[in-house]
Amino acid sequence: MHIRTYVDADLARLIDLTIDTFGPFYEESFRPLVGETIFTHQHGNWRDDYRKQVAGLHDPAQHKYVAVAEESGVLLGYVAWDVDPARPKGTVELLAVAREHRRSNAGTALCEHAFEAMRSEGAEYVEIGTGGDDFHAPARAFYESLGCAKLPLAVYFRDL
Repeated sequence: MHIRTYVDADLARLIDLTIDTFGPFYEESFRPLVGETIFTHQHGNWRDDYRKQVAGLHDPAQHKYVAVAEESGVLLGYVAWDVDPARPKGTVELLAVAREHRRSNAGTALCEHAFEAMRSEGAEYVEIGTGGDDFHAPARAFYESLGCAKLPLAVYFRDL
């Protein structure tokens, strides 16, 4: 596995990977959980939201970075993070690993790469967020395996 810095030619593949990774959450978990009204207003354009978000993840002038993991030219996954220079904090914004490469150490390698880069910019701690639903259970277990502490948080929605 080779981890390298993002280049502009990666954008389409990273958008596709992000949509493939998180599509089941939006369509099979979030939509049935909250219903059509909330889904439509909260995340009804989730694919377009990711197209915009992923395009803006890498901006080193703003302390925002993306690293890509590949093996023999095959995209395994990517991690996006930023560092707040006013505080000793780094944030993992997105981590996506292709379905067929999960549990292959790609996620761990990407996170450790990002953590080291954050440390080199002066970060002393990192924030990583994920959902509390069943879809995100593997992510929670993974982050806990990296030594991250879970902060209990509840977010509620209701149709009016």
